[in-house]
Amino acid sequence: MPMTTGRKILVIKHGALGDIVQALDGFASLRAGHKDDHLAVLTSPGFAGLLSMMPYFDEVLVDHRAGPLQLVRNVQLWRVLRRNWDRVYDFQSSRRTRRYLDHVLRDGTDIIGQSRRASHPLPDMTGMNNRDRMLETARLGGCPMVEADPSWLTGGKTAENPDSKAGKTAVLVPGCSPVKPEKRWPEQHYASLARLLHDAGYRVTLVGTDVDRAAGDAIMAAFPDAHDRIGKTSLMELAGELSRASLVIGNDTGPVFLAARLGAPTLMLMSRHTDPAMSAPTGPSFGGLSCGWLKQENIADIRPGDVMAALDDLPDAAD
Repeated sequence: MPMTTGRKILVIKHGALGDIVQALDGFASLRAGHKDDHLAVLTSPGFAGLLSMMPYFDEVLVDHRAGPLQLVRNVQLWRVLRRNWDRVYDFQSSRRTRRYLDHVLRDGTDIIGQSRRASHPLPDMTGMNNRDRMLETARLGGCPMVEADPSWLTGGKTAENPDSKAGKTAVLVPGCSPVKPEKRWPEQHYASLARLLHDAGYRVTLVGTDVDRAAGDAIMAAFPDAHDRIGKTSLMELAGELSRASLVIGNDTGPVFLAARLGAPTLMLMSRHTDPAMSAPTGPSFGGLSCGWLKQENIADIRPGDVMAALDDLPDAAD
């Protein structure tokens, strides 16, 4: 982490993984704009470790998003927010964080966010990609637009992908948040896609977390030639595998955003519950040129053949 002694700056950004990945360029922009300041981030407990690994922050603080009866947690958060912050950037822009800005921060704090007390109120960003929204929030505070270098994620020890020496590798991400099953493309479609990719010369790898185990088992039962890495990688190992992939295909879920940001040719599969204007994955160079998406109202209506056809239009995908 950088060590700085200037003004005290706080940025608020909770998780999930995809949200954090979409914030990387915003984080890098904040660091560039506050080189001599103490830059802290307030985040969810599950992502404090990840943000501590980033080269942007001097301090990582935890918001447990406690309920009204969790008095100890709420007092802890109140003390954090009442510190002598010179400026607060709200990258989360939720109803909860707006309450922080409106009711808890000290008078005189420079606030960049959606708040009646904001010194730099955010414009209407409806329809703006989440990555660009956070970049604009940083820009309103006078920060330059900086593209993050995510090499810190792949610079550690990574597990070797057994398929990486065997030509083209297609990584499939069949999972998503357990509370959003409507964003999950059916396992039988993934199995059929895996077979089509195999026939096209790809080695197929499955990735995800332990909560995706059932999806992985169903795909492996239908197509046992796939390489199963679900629940077997750390985040850095996963990043390494994604960065080496010839292409990555998956649902609206964190690893797909990560793959795109690492520069892998990436195709996201969406249902009506995902708005691509706001939530399409973005790649490096502020262009997202390695990224694409397919959407149907019912995600099950996307056919494996549709995915294969879309790969022909995906920039940078291996031939």
